[in-house]
Amino acid sequence: MHKRFVANIVARILLIECCIMLLPLAWALYDNPHSQEVKAFAIAILGGAVLAGAFVFLFHIKKEDFKKINAKDGLAIVGLSWVCLSLLGAAPFCLGGVVPTYTDALFETVSGYTTTGASIFANVEVLPRGILFWRSLTHWLGGIGIIVLYLAILPALGQTALQLFRAEKSDLRGERLDPRIKETAKILCLMYLFLSLVQLTLHLIGDMPFFDALCHMFGTIATGGFSTKNFSLGAFNAYHQWVVILFMFLGGANFLLYYQLWKGDIHNFLKNEEFRFYFYTTLIFVGLFTAVLSATALSKNSLRDAAFQVVSILTTTGYITADYDQWPDLLRYALVLLMFVGGCTGSTSGGVKIIRFFLTLKICFRSVVQTLYPNAVIPVKVDAHPLENKIIIGVLSFFSLYILLWLMGGLLLLATEACDIVTAFSAPIAMLSNVGPGLERVGAVQNYGWMSLPGKWILTFLMLAGRLELYPILILLQPSTWKK
Repeated sequence: MHKRFVANIVARILLIECCIMLLPLAWALYDNPHSQEVKAFAIAILGGAVLAGAFVFLFHIKKEDFKKINAKDGLAIVGLSWVCLSLLGAAPFCLGGVVPTYTDALFETVSGYTTTGASIFANVEVLPRGILFWRSLTHWLGGIGIIVLYLAILPALGQTALQLFRAEKSDLRGERLDPRIKETAKILCLMYLFLSLVQLTLHLIGDMPFFDALCHMFGTIATGGFSTKNFSLGAFNAYHQWVVILFMFLGGANFLLYYQLWKGDIHNFLKNEEFRFYFYTTLIFVGLFTAVLSATALSKNSLRDAAFQVVSILTTTGYITADYDQWPDLLRYALVLLMFVGGCTGSTSGGVKIIRFFLTLKICFRSVVQTLYPNAVIPVKVDAHPLENKIIIGVLSFFSLYILLWLMGGLLLLATEACDIVTAFSAPIAMLSNVGPGLERVGAVQNYGWMSLPGKWILTFLMLAGRLELYPILILLQPSTWKK
């Protein structure tokens, strides 16, 4: 690994975070110039800028250094960036005195950046607005990806940019909108901003307070889940819930398709196999949930509650309008299944992703057929295009590793926490898929504040691993990564 180059790029990204922190600082100043949160943000910004600036100076790089970068460096930059962003981003929580330990501050910050939405707070409504704003803003930044933002606003990095983009954005076939990676990043950021502003406008039309509208906009298109209310979107009326349902669904789709639709390519949008699977999965589960809730009379608004929770969990957003832990086991099991699946590639959602889940089913079906007909040649296709064997192997490897991390997380929680088995195994998948709420003690109306420090560190690692598609975090644990 080219350590000097990696350190320089990570430090530049930290400088961007320091600049962005000026926004919650401004909000804190507006509310109360003499508050503890103002001091917390000021110290975090100043300390982070001095430290990051020193690294940029000490690890100076030249133009020719960019040509030496490889895929390992790109993965390391992404992994280290998210870790360092979280470490610095946790400072305002800790310095502001709103959390008991730095571990709690880091858990909340990682949950924000990874768009997980799991919280240690039992009562968020007592938090200062500057802290709430920063908490939600981390969702919005994490949704588009701070690396993509970096590529969009800083000078192009040539081949390095491609390595960073591929490490940051999930896309099996490596598609991009423009041959120039910088332009691709800009297009993605503009579409993300456009959808965000449309949602914000709709909330304001519905008379939601500006601060609440802004924070929920940050958490919806990013499929994050942090709310300004203890009962999440259940504290707002049906209009705002339907707006959030729509934009959660949009956030869970591939952003490349929106660009193609904007360019007039409706055919490709409608024929995309992954999107169709995503759309029909949503319809089927909403129908199932509506039927069961209506039959059991567990909800006065069966369709809306069913649509909200299905879309929220499938897109790994984690907002709630009902305590689904009180629903029948059939529906709770279905929600856990949806946690695994997640949204589409190229979206802000977590999970295994629709395309990997769909491909795994196809591969399993092919194996069954080839058992009956050993000489049959059955290609695995996506959108009528056969996939290379290395992609198929990559999908199966990812799926296997995902299941392994989930099982290990569950076993570790059983060893460190005094909790039941449902809590122990729903919490890791909620973290790994960046959903937020799980079942039982980490359910819809619960929080993670009761967990021990080891338990929070385990879940923090799973959140980062899940958000970065496993590999950028896992390679940091390999000694060979740090060798030249």
